[in-house]
Amino acid sequence: MKHKLPKLIAMLFPLITFITAQPTFPGAPDQAPIGGLGLLAAAGGAMALKKLIDKHKK
Repeated sequence: MKHKLPKLIAMLFPLITFITAQPTFPGAPDQAPIGGLGLLAAAGGAMALKKLIDKHKK
């Protein structure tokens, strides 16, 4: 029995550390607000319309 206990501990110790070292899953990321996206799309549309009108004038 004297020799079996250290062998048992030596075999189980790596298993215990492996089980307890499992990482947890991260939470949901914080979402960044997209406030000016509508203004940016409107400005892009206005620029495209202006280029189209200028192209047809030539």
